[in-house]
Amino acid sequence: MAMEDEDRNAALVETNTQTGIKKGGDVGDNGACIDRQPDTVVHQAGLNQTAGRGNRSGPGAHSATGIRVLKQRNMKRNGSRGCVTRKTRYGSRERDWLKGDPQRGCVCLYGGTVDPLLPASGPQATSTPQTDLQLVLCSTNTTVEELCAQRNGQPLYVQLHGDLVRRLEASERPLQMVYDYLAAMGYADPVRVQQEAANSDLSCLIRFYSERPVNADQQERTLLKGVFSVRKGKTQLHKWAERQVILCGTCLIVASVKDSLTGKMHILPLVGGKVEEVKRRQHCLMFSSAGSQAQTYFVNFDTLADYQRWHRQASKVVSQTVSLVDLSCYSLEAVPEYLFYSQDITHLNLRHNFMSLQGPGGLLNLPRFLQLKSLNLSHNRLGVFPECLCEILTLTELNLSCNNLHSVPEQIGNLQSLQTLSMDGNHLSSLPEELGGLSQLNSLGLSFNNFSHIPAVLERLSSVDKLAMAGNRVDSLELCTLARMSHLKNIDLRLNGLRWVKSESLEAVSQVTQLDLRDNCLDSLDLSSICNLETLHCQRNQLGTLTLSGFTLRMLYASSNRLTAVNIYPVPNQLTHMELSQNLLEYLPDWVCDCRKIEMLDVTHNQLSELPSRLLNSLSLRKLLAGNNRLQRVPDLLDHVPLEALDLQHNKLAKLPESLFYKALNLKYLNVSANSLESIPPSSQSEESLSTLQELYLTGNNLNENCGALLVGHQNLRVLHIAYNQLLSFPASKLSKLELLEELNLSGNKLKTIPSTVSSCKRLHTLIAHSNHITVFPEILNLPEIKLVDLSCNELTEIQLPDSLPATLQELDLTGNSSLMLEHKTLNLFSHITTLKLDQKTTTTPGDSLSASTPWSHGYSEMSGQRNKLCVSVLAVDQFGDGVEACYGIFDGDRNEEVPRLLQCTMGDVLCEEVQHSSVDNVYMCNTFLTSHRKLGMAGQKLGASALLCYIHHEPSDPGGYLSLTVANVGTCQAVLCRDGRPVPLSKVYSLENCTEEMERVKFNKAIITEDNKVSGVTCCSRLLGCSYLSPWVLPKPWVHTESLCSQDEFLILGNRALFERVSYQEAVRTVQAVRDPRAAAKKLCSLAQSYGCKDNIGAVVVSLHIGEDSCTCEPPVSTTEPRGPPLVSVPVSVTSGPTDTATLSSSSGIVSEFNSETSASEVGSEAGSTASDEHATSGPVSRPERRCSTHPGLFQRQPSCATFSSNQSDNGLDSDDEAPLEGVISNGSKLEVEVDIHCCAFQLRSGAPDSPKDLDFEKRGYDYPNGKMRRQNSVVVSATNGCLLAVCGREITDLKKSPSTSSLFGKKMSNGSVVVPEDSHNLIEVALEAPKKKSGYFTAPAQQDPEDQLIVPPSLEQEVREQLRAQSPIVSGPSAPSTPPSLKDTVIA
Repeated sequence: MAMEDEDRNAALVETNTQTGIKKGGDVGDNGACIDRQPDTVVHQAGLNQTAGRGNRSGPGAHSATGIRVLKQRNMKRNGSRGCVTRKTRYGSRERDWLKGDPQRGCVCLYGGTVDPLLPASGPQATSTPQTDLQLVLCSTNTTVEELCAQRNGQPLYVQLHGDLVRRLEASERPLQMVYDYLAAMGYADPVRVQQEAANSDLSCLIRFYSERPVNADQQERTLLKGVFSVRKGKTQLHKWAERQVILCGTCLIVASVKDSLTGKMHILPLVGGKVEEVKRRQHCLMFSSAGSQAQTYFVNFDTLADYQRWHRQASKVVSQTVSLVDLSCYSLEAVPEYLFYSQDITHLNLRHNFMSLQGPGGLLNLPRFLQLKSLNLSHNRLGVFPECLCEILTLTELNLSCNNLHSVPEQIGNLQSLQTLSMDGNHLSSLPEELGGLSQLNSLGLSFNNFSHIPAVLERLSSVDKLAMAGNRVDSLELCTLARMSHLKNIDLRLNGLRWVKSESLEAVSQVTQLDLRDNCLDSLDLSSICNLETLHCQRNQLGTLTLSGFTLRMLYASSNRLTAVNIYPVPNQLTHMELSQNLLEYLPDWVCDCRKIEMLDVTHNQLSELPSRLLNSLSLRKLLAGNNRLQRVPDLLDHVPLEALDLQHNKLAKLPESLFYKALNLKYLNVSANSLESIPPSSQSEESLSTLQELYLTGNNLNENCGALLVGHQNLRVLHIAYNQLLSFPASKLSKLELLEELNLSGNKLKTIPSTVSSCKRLHTLIAHSNHITVFPEILNLPEIKLVDLSCNELTEIQLPDSLPATLQELDLTGNSSLMLEHKTLNLFSHITTLKLDQKTTTTPGDSLSASTPWSHGYSEMSGQRNKLCVSVLAVDQFGDGVEACYGIFDGDRNEEVPRLLQCTMGDVLCEEVQHSSVDNVYMCNTFLTSHRKLGMAGQKLGASALLCYIHHEPSDPGGYLSLTVANVGTCQAVLCRDGRPVPLSKVYSLENCTEEMERVKFNKAIITEDNKVSGVTCCSRLLGCSYLSPWVLPKPWVHTESLCSQDEFLILGNRALFERVSYQEAVRTVQAVRDPRAAAKKLCSLAQSYGCKDNIGAVVVSLHIGEDSCTCEPPVSTTEPRGPPLVSVPVSVTSGPTDTATLSSSSGIVSEFNSETSASEVGSEAGSTASDEHATSGPVSRPERRCSTHPGLFQRQPSCATFSSNQSDNGLDSDDEAPLEGVISNGSKLEVEVDIHCCAFQLRSGAPDSPKDLDFEKRGYDYPNGKMRRQNSVVVSATNGCLLAVCGREITDLKKSPSTSSLFGKKMSNGSVVVPEDSHNLIEVALEAPKKKSGYFTAPAQQDPEDQLIVPPSLEQEVREQLRAQSPIVSGPSAPSTPPSLKDTVIA
């Protein structure tokens, strides 16, 4: 039913509203932050505020209001979890109104504080000023004009990604803008879009302001003014006087009349001048202009802050060599009017603003700058080419890139002085003929437009020597066209979709020297007519043949094609650099050996079976990369050669030339990994060696300990990788000779010890020796520069330590040493190490069979390489959710570590919540990524990360059926499944080089793609989590794929870009098949990638799968008897740190906050290998329902768990010394440390409160067993500082230690934040102690119990009941938690 309004000219927000929202303060029944004062009013969308009010007279009348403003006070601006959630923003009526139509929603207006002295009228007139945040209920049809009508005409502003702030046009629709933004991100469901639009976290992505936010720093750099004491000249003839002083642009402006700008203005140019401190007067500066006729003004400031501000800004101006004013990225709509006093300005930068034509400082007034030479107006959303710019006849440089321009006016011909014109990133498809009259134009940027051919007007621009037309739509190139443009020397036609290049005539194209044809669709290329070509880029095409002229050719880049032949005639004697990697070459052309000046040759990833002898003996070749071919031998060196780098990895070499090292004396880098070498050649023919070798990679061969003697001659060796060979030992006397060694990798051999002479390597900073049989800790902790030691997967039993450790030691990995025992003294000595990885010791418990029953196990490895920080994080949860499920993920931040850590801590929780809302894999996985993107907040505005998430689960339609694997990813992280011994890729690489459709999408949105194929020069990925400032070019929407698992599926490999760039899918599968142990396999993958030349962060996760009937873990039912005697009640658990150093459990007489688990992902469960349902802590026999197996969980039912908190001391009559310490809490002096591993985090906990009263009721009741009994276990829920929830309980701690994902002990922190920091561990305990005081988040308690679950105790009997309950409850500590009768299961003792 349409609303009736007496004012027909007033535009209403909802013309078919059927809501009963009433005027006044009745805002809602559960919004704690919603103001219920009379100033919370209902505004009508029309201009007439009283019209339509009579329509509400009857009970069935409809509201005539389309806009409702809910005022919020004291709300956080950061979009953090403490902000008002989507449910507490509104009252019940508002929620009912929103549910009526998904096109309705809420617009949040920030920064709406106004001066209370301003006049107000109508319903807006209140006794208080507007608050910090206003929630405006409206629809997608509501315009800015309608919203402004409710605010006395004040404009609205929008800010994207915390960046620039733009004033909204009257016709724009704010709510529709939010909906469009969310749809572009990837949200498809209108109801979900409505919910997300109301989320407070979204303000970090898109935010509306009721007034322009003021940036003090920006204002300072744009304009400074004030009234100060001023004196002109250096003599005493002039007196001090109060004057208005302005610093804007390049000049100091002094008014001749106080507080007035109507009189004469004194202009003092400052460029090249001086600004000095006047020591005789406090807070006084002397400003002097440049030149022989220099003028001087003294300005005395009132405060030190003013003095420093003016001094700082003026110093920047006087230091300039040209009159440049940089006002870029200031959200300007017009330049300051005072700027026009600076008539000496020659360079004006207005990039990234919102400049308008009209106004005193608009573009129409820019011709007032009479000396302006350079003007940058790129990224200003102009829409049309401002013709007024053609009146600035002094312009020599004009930049109008990325302005949505569709045409260029004819008046462009007036700019006869123009030399540089940049119009990249627009929608141009043609150029006016008048442009050809610009005789001085020598640079014309037309990249990323819509040209389908090379504009003919370029023939007349004789001074232009470069054709910059990358990213257009030129699908064919006639070389005769280039011949007519005899002035063009550099042609850039990359990313055009070129399909053919041909020459209709025999006419030579002699002027072109550089040609860039990268990333096109060419299948053959004949450029022999371009006789003077010097540099050719043709990577990433589909070339089968390539024909060139070699007269002047210097550089050839033709990698990533399908080349089988490269024909160049004559022999390119000037050629110095040639890249032919990733092609199909079976042999090298003969002319390659005849090149006299070739210095670098890259032929990796081809099908070469031999290298010509003349090539290796070339007297000019310095770098030869021939890895990943089919080479069986390397020709002998006949004479001394200048070779400096030789890469022969991944071939079939059985030996190297005997004369390699003493004929190639300049050789500094040699990589022969992944071959079949049994020995290496000697370093010299005599005892004296002249070897200069610095890096030697021998990983993955068949070398034995005899090679150690041959390494002695390389005394300049800094990096030695000899992993995964057959070494039984390493000669001690030989190792001591390598005194300059900095990095040593001996992993994957059969070593039992590392020689003590390693202490002679004083420069050693990295020792990696995992996967050996080492029993004795090497003597390396006395080395002054040692940083990283990896001795995992060995047989260490004890560690002999010096009195102190080197301060440089940052990482120590001792995992996988099952017999290693560490004393408290050792642990204290390790306390300063940034990253300490130790195994968590396991004990046999009744839950062992359950924790081992999952049909998978995992291991992971993270290596920082040569980076100073680890920017890769791993998520691994073997038992995830309610049933037999698992979750694994890997996150790569490239050069930032913040975003991967945030994703590691939050993404599992988000997935848990999303699977409750939808059973469609594509929906919940996509929403998981989009929600995680939003939750990154301010960190995700400028930083981003590739992410991959794998979720193993049963199909919702068949919970007892087969398992499925759902994989989602953005960026370059990848997942590979080994099925029947073969790799099955499950992910999609979202990089511009690998994904054609993504390249087209980015081009369509007019992004500037740099020559290294990066969006705006930032990232090569088209989809990331974070980097929201690159939207809409870079999106967070993931690729989602679901694969049904079967018995042929052996394992799953997850890795980041750095891993799979060096290790192919096939090799990765073979590697894991040979190792089998997931942790050792993951470490081997990372070690191989490093030995193959990777310098970046590397991350790998290996998940071993045991799917099938033969892995069934069915158990017979366990006969149980119910314990006799009075029913037991749950004993509150308190973790305290008393006078002693032990952490104790105590029952509490204080308030107990309880909350139970449910079968959804929001329940509280254990951390690691087992869940709360897997074990039941009781004082009698264990009662367990029949359990089948991991693949048939039909009869398996979740058990509820309970978390109790108290900060009071025990009142049970026992001393703290009599109570058993809490497992997993370790006393270390005055510091408490908790054994936790974020990779086994209990993601059953859901962020925030339950979504509905039904959920509240569900949480209170929990689940009953079939026999009517229900058991609980005491637990302590700890909120980690990094945002993850850790549920630690007595019995569950034991299984936490058993988890195969456990890699750290005693609270030590992994370098990527995987494990809680020791100093944070104490805080975690404190968080648990204070849990009852929390009123929000995970600790929100039910507001009211259901009648059937509520035990009502009269106040007069409360104490008596309490004493009876305590008398019936034995004191239980640690794992022995009593059960709770159903009649008392939801009792809260006050």
